[in-house]
Amino acid sequence: MSDATHTQPHITPKTYLIVYGALMGLMTLTLVAALFDLGVANFTIAMGIATVKMVLIILYFMHVRYSDNLTRVFSVAAFFWLLILVA
Repeated sequence: MSDATHTQPHITPKTYLIVYGALMGLMTLTLVAALFDLGVANFTIAMGIATVKMVLIILYFMHVRYSDNLTRVFSVAAFFWLLILVA
């Protein structure tokens, strides 16, 4: 297959930098949240932030956002499998 047959858009360096900045901001938010003793809420907040970071990585660095529907279906299935394993 030649490159001309691919219809997936390329992710621009600007998008990568925005996602990188978001990940760094979420990392800082995780560190700040860890400084406060909120009891059980600490775990919930940390897992929520981790989930947002995971989604950003899957969508942009693994190129799932611009993939076909079958790839998206298997990505969602893998995510639910992870939820089952954690639960």
